[in-house]
Amino acid sequence: MRFIGLKTCDTCRKALSALRAAGLDPTVVDVRADGVARADLEAIVAAFGDKAVNRSSTTWRALSEADRATDPVDLLAAHPTLMKRPVIEEGGQMTLGWAADAQATWLGKPAGGD
Repeated sequence: MRFIGLKTCDTCRKALSALRAAGLDPTVVDVRADGVARADLEAIVAAFGDKAVNRSSTTWRALSEADRATDPVDLLAAHPTLMKRPVIEEGGQMTLGWAADAQATWLGKPAGGD
């Protein structure tokens, strides 16, 4: 299991803590410290489209209109912290964020449960 996130992100810390508490041991890729391979960015954008870009982040708000119009893969390659996170991947299955659906996928909880 790979966990692509940011160590300073509260949501990522909650997700990682929950995964580890469930006995899972994900390999953590920190988008800022480790970077994200272009092939991974392409797979993430292919799976989630524009939802892969966090448009509510301070990084997004600081971008020019021209930068915002950039291809999502190129945009995430240039600004990896713009990626909505965490992205969790294992065995060809991938989730984005840590909402109830992602929790259900990785923790086996029914969607909507905590």
